[in-house]
Amino acid sequence: MFQRFQEGDAQARNEIVQLAEAGDARAQFKLGVCYDQGWGVDQDYTEAVKWYRLAAEQDHAEARFNLGDCYKDGLGVEQDYTKAAEWFRLAAEQGLPDAQYNLGVCYANGVGVELDYKEAVKWYRKAAGQGYADAQYNLGICYKNGRGVRQSYKKAAKWYRLAAEQGDADAQFRLGLCYMNGEGVKSDAADACEWFRLAAEQGFAEAQCNFGNCYYFGFGTDQNDAEAVKWYRLAAEQGDADAQYNLGLCYKHGRGVKLDAVEAVKWWRRAAEQGFQEAEARLAELR
Repeated sequence: MFQRFQEGDAQARNEIVQLAEAGDARAQFKLGVCYDQGWGVDQDYTEAVKWYRLAAEQDHAEARFNLGDCYKDGLGVEQDYTKAAEWFRLAAEQGLPDAQYNLGVCYANGVGVELDYKEAVKWYRKAAGQGYADAQYNLGICYKNGRGVRQSYKKAAKWYRLAAEQGDADAQFRLGLCYMNGEGVKSDAADACEWFRLAAEQGFAEAQCNFGNCYYFGFGTDQNDAEAVKWYRLAAEQGDADAQYNLGLCYKHGRGVKLDAVEAVKWWRRAAEQGFQEAEARLAELR
């Protein structure tokens, strides 16, 4: 019935509306989602909030989470981070991992609640234990920086890996750095290169730059200037200053591309505009 409502079936819509108006929490939640997303009805955040609230007041965990999101983003209600955190907490205490993660973010940033890294870790851990990749990644960051927990590169790498294996690009990049620097794991160039590749193929600019470095220096893979240029360019076009500088070097020395001083200066200038000192120094040499 819900699927038919999403597709614009009038009979299905009437049936869900009747259930929602009769007090059925699941129907109220689904009706809220339809108004939220514009499925089968005109998008209307105010109506979405109305139905989420009715379901949330009947302890519907997902409705509580979605209502918290509405308050966080100011959709259908006046933006209120405190109320967002309150609704996230209610859903989090019911075991909803999305809400546990969001409540952790609230504590980590002091948004809607007082900043408290230990509380952030507590909620990240609950969501991470349910396989929530973003929470696993953030827990890894907490261990790396010693925020809310005793610093441990080994535990940071553990949580990065769990998120990375689910395809989280940030975690893949961080795990690549762990292998490159030997932080929490044994240094391994091939593993570092592989994790950079996985993140790079998802469009993660820093990983693309690092993957380009792998080819440029033959780190963990066969040296290949053309491949280095390919990945530097992808990162550079996203605004990565390191990649812009490195791409300039490739043009300066004719590595992987035809030697072109004008292109070299172009990319160094872009990096310098972001305050990249090596690029600024290169440009200063040309004056």
